[in-house]
Amino acid sequence: MNRVAVFLPNWIGDVVMATPAIRALRHHFAGASFVAVCKPYVADVLAGSPRFDETLYLDKKRPFAAVKALRADPPDAAVLFPNSFRAALVARFGGCRRVFGFARYGRDVLLTKRLYPVRGTDGTPRPVPAIDDYNRVVKLLGVPDPGHRMELFTTPADVAVAEAEWQRLGLHHYREVVAVNAGGAFGSSKHWSDESFAETARTLADRRGGAVVVLCGPSERETARRIAALAARPAVVSLADAPPSIGLTKAVVRRASLLVTTDSGPRHFAAAFGVPVVTLFGPTHIGWTETYFPKAVHLQKAVPCGPCQLRVCPLDHRCMKLLTPTEVTAAAERLLDAKTDLPLVTERRHAS
Repeated sequence: MNRVAVFLPNWIGDVVMATPAIRALRHHFAGASFVAVCKPYVADVLAGSPRFDETLYLDKKRPFAAVKALRADPPDAAVLFPNSFRAALVARFGGCRRVFGFARYGRDVLLTKRLYPVRGTDGTPRPVPAIDDYNRVVKLLGVPDPGHRMELFTTPADVAVAEAEWQRLGLHHYREVVAVNAGGAFGSSKHWSDESFAETARTLADRRGGAVVVLCGPSERETARRIAALAARPAVVSLADAPPSIGLTKAVVRRASLLVTTDSGPRHFAAAFGVPVVTLFGPTHIGWTETYFPKAVHLQKAVPCGPCQLRVCPLDHRCMKLLTPTEVTAAAERLLDAKTDLPLVTERRHAS
């Protein structure tokens, strides 16, 4: 095997969940050249990683650029983590000699070796953690079991920006800094209220004498500002005035004491860096994104309508509204006070 193309997932958190499989693949074919094929917006997730020698972008404005680049030096194999028909088509048109992935969305004929989703007795797909599915794909190439240890890296430039923000916001004065992530690209159904995040941040700052920093992406700056303002504590600050980037978020999460987050990409950043994390689940099924991280607490309410997997709640958003700052604060403090690794809480449900 001289050259391997790895088609990365299309979601930030999913890219992190694919890292055990990527690491194992690279170790198994240590002499091969590895090229990442991905959407431009997820490329920075793996910035600083030694696992890839080249990156090609699947850009809608230049749909054939990746095909042309692949054909210039056809890979011996293409590993497809996304399930799209387009990914398989690009791999085939790009001259990849063998293509490995899940047989979904009519792309069976384009695959050299294929897997099928695990289904229940009623024929519908059964929730299987994405990290396990990604591991199953690379096993098709003879790779030993990759395990579940996710990994991420930070670049010197991102570390420098994070340090500058740490100093600007005065976070270096605190023994403990909790990061809060209120965002999520999935949709509004994953969101917890700004008021609830603010109360949680205020309580943690008051009770523990530490600081809280609110993370944000480009479209989440006003939310971050509002949470910090509602908390009304000097120790609760936000990154709203910093140049937003995935790299900065990674670097800040890496040096945080704990992360409190919605079910979104930064949740997986924490796990990859070994940072304890409290995740607030609403409409999404924990089973799809379980990562087996021992310093994680998952909070989710048992409601008749969920988990629905809908991006926008058509009802009253009870799955998130029933989660209280008191519960979230208690979970955060339990992790912060732990002296050793805690057993994973895969699902904490309360009667509604």
